[in-house]
Amino acid sequence: MSDETINSINEKQQKDFKKFIKAGVTFVVLIGILLIGLNSIVIVKEGEYKVVRQFGDVIRIHEEPGLKFKVPLIQEVSTLSKKKMVYDVDEKEITTLDKKRMIIDNYAVWSISDPEDMIANARTMMSAEARMGEFIFSIVRAELGKMNFAEIINEEESSRGLLNEEITTRVNEYLKRDNYGIVVDDVRIKRSDLPEANEEAVFNQMITDREKIAQTYLSEGEAEKSRIRANVDREVQEMLSTARADAEKVRAEGEQEAAQIYNEAFSKDPEFYQLYRTLESYKKTIDGETTIILPKDSPYAELLLGYYE
Repeated sequence: MSDETINSINEKQQKDFKKFIKAGVTFVVLIGILLIGLNSIVIVKEGEYKVVRQFGDVIRIHEEPGLKFKVPLIQEVSTLSKKKMVYDVDEKEITTLDKKRMIIDNYAVWSISDPEDMIANARTMMSAEARMGEFIFSIVRAELGKMNFAEIINEEESSRGLLNEEITTRVNEYLKRDNYGIVVDDVRIKRSDLPEANEEAVFNQMITDREKIAQTYLSEGEAEKSRIRANVDREVQEMLSTARADAEKVRAEGEQEAAQIYNEAFSKDPEFYQLYRTLESYKKTIDGETTIILPKDSPYAELLLGYYE
């Protein structure tokens, strides 16, 4: 192979290599432009805020959904939620009006109302929740400190509903006063327990109190039962006395009427009446073992001997 042929091949390879390098550079530049373009796009979704910062300072906040833009590499974006969130307040101990210690566990439903104020004063959502938790506990401790232990744990007599509304209102007042840019929708006491050291003693006292109440109910029930029974017995005796009097009256009237009927019947035939009375007397005076000694002229003898006239 001649030197001219070799030089021609080398020149061609150099040209191909330069083209390859140029294409590679062009590709890298295009990729870089594409990445920078993508980095400049901000997608704002429903239910969120997009916070644009430049060198750490907030320069704008996007609230409406859609495509937004920022300066790539210089500006950065963070997301805050518009939705309602639940913050579980750490359980803490409080003292009631009657000096009972209790463990109170709360939760709060909250949301960001002004992201600019929230960032300016609370910096982060974690800090905002911490301040909100402090306000909630302070108000809960003050409000429950005005109530007796029994009022708090008794569901029927408890005013927890009004208490929750009062706590929510006052927490929002404090948050608005300090411009934290968040709002509390609801605060609830989800659990109220006794400290372990006091739990058994209080439970025993509650059992004793319930036993006393039960005994009172039993005593009242026995008294009421005795009263009702006495009234019923008195009414029964009155009814029996009235019934006996009525029965005696009816019996007397019946006997009187029977005697009158007997008299009218027997007066029509005195001899038959005499015979009937004599036969009736036999039923009472004669049985299978009776020995009778009669005068010959007695009515019994005349009937037995068959010459009664």
